[in-house]
Amino acid sequence: MALAHTLSFQLYSSRNFPPLGDQLRTLRALGYTNVEPYGGLYADLPALKAALDDTGLAAESGHMALDRLRTDLPGAVAIARALGMRTLVAPYLDAASRPADAAGWRALAAELGRIGRALRAEGLAFAWHNHDFEFVALPDGSLPIDHILAEPDVELELDLAWVHRAGASPRDWLARTRGRLAAVHVKDVAPAGEKADEDGWADVGAGVLDWPTLWGEAVAAGPRLMIVEHDNPSDFARFARASAAFVASLAVPA
Repeated sequence: MALAHTLSFQLYSSRNFPPLGDQLRTLRALGYTNVEPYGGLYADLPALKAALDDTGLAAESGHMALDRLRTDLPGAVAIARALGMRTLVAPYLDAASRPADAAGWRALAAELGRIGRALRAEGLAFAWHNHDFEFVALPDGSLPIDHILAEPDVELELDLAWVHRAGASPRDWLARTRGRLAAVHVKDVAPAGEKADEDGWADVGAGVLDWPTLWGEAVAAGPRLMIVEHDNPSDFARFARASAAFVASLAVPA
């Protein structure tokens, strides 16, 4: 499958650098063609849509809080349609809400499957975005991610930097999830002890992940989007610029 966009950007990365319009104009000038909004931006949906329309940026996917999907699925669908999204992504599960055993994760996965089927009936895809906790073994030895992937109506937005932080192999998980990927988060981890002011994350290509290898393997795994992200950059424009230049240097066609 060819990528829908070669260069996409998760807008959570620029949340600390308003205004939104300036962010989007910067991204467009750097060659990004797609962005992934997150929950806080939906509070002023007309402003978000106007800013996207003004820059010509697409929003093929969007992070959507699991609580909203549980309690107001029609509202989530309306947001997706207003912005032209094709995929909604559940981005996070806070520690207090995480199941403690396999039975709990199977129950959560079944609920995600029901949400996925409901969204598919509306013409939308549904994906789960991982962090590190999905790769930590449960008391029976299974992994939370295994239970999520057992649901065929749930795709994955695979964040390879969080896979690495969990002590798992990004290459192995790309191989294991081939054909199940809505998107891949293109993200990097700083060398140990560096970038403490950025929570240990790095510009893409400046960290420890082997992105020259991972990019090609990730694209071959079939995601529709490869989305640049940094959880806490000290300078969003620097991060966006350096990461765009690095991705361009990989020279893997969409």
